[in-house]
Amino acid sequence: MKVKTSVTLSKEVIALIDRHAEGESNRSAFIELAVRTYLRILSRQKRDREDLRILNRLSAKLNKEAEDAIGYQVEL
Repeated sequence: MKVKTSVTLSKEVIALIDRHAEGESNRSAFIELAVRTYLRILSRQKRDREDLRILNRLSAKLNKEAEDAIGYQVEL
């Protein structure tokens, strides 16, 4: 379901949107796609920060396990 809303944008931004959206009739679709894309980026960045936090918290344990595994390797 779509909800009509009002957003104020500068003339320069509207001109750029129109250039990429190929006219006024596609503005809403272009802006919706741009917002969805940006929200996915924000979500991915949040997930990546959480993953990094977990890796940093567990880094000593993970490094110890890696060193142990390397000890079982044979030279070729």
